[in-house]
Amino acid sequence: MTSTDPKPVMAGARPTRQRLAVAEVLSTFADFRSAQEIHDLLDQRGHSVGLATVYRTLQKLVDADEVDMLRTEDGEAIYRRCSDTHHHHLVCRSCGATIEVEGPAVERWTRTMAAEHGFSDVSHTLEIFGTCPRCRVAT
Repeated sequence: MTSTDPKPVMAGARPTRQRLAVAEVLSTFADFRSAQEIHDLLDQRGHSVGLATVYRTLQKLVDADEVDMLRTEDGEAIYRRCSDTHHHHLVCRSCGATIEVEGPAVERWTRTMAAEHGFSDVSHTLEIFGTCPRCRVAT
């Protein structure tokens, strides 16, 4: 699934005008964006949605596994509609370009570490930040 494929908006939640607007704007970009950037996009498209509503909607979408959230190296939460499969991200710290990657070695290591320490029902996230080839050439 790509970031432009339609997905339900918080299955079981009432599809308000604001929630639908946030879900629609999420389908217009492929990189990660902050809540403020998403709010700005909504304003540019003529949607009247408060910033607090954007934050609440994004959190509900994250909780419903409809949007991925990660924290940048400086701690800012950023959001992106991603595929339905388990994956990790390569994120350019200059331009925000994002590539979804699978990591079989990470999955094996995670299971091994959890088993060695008696953990069950384990989940994990892995984000790799660097500079993409396009930004590296530009500098």
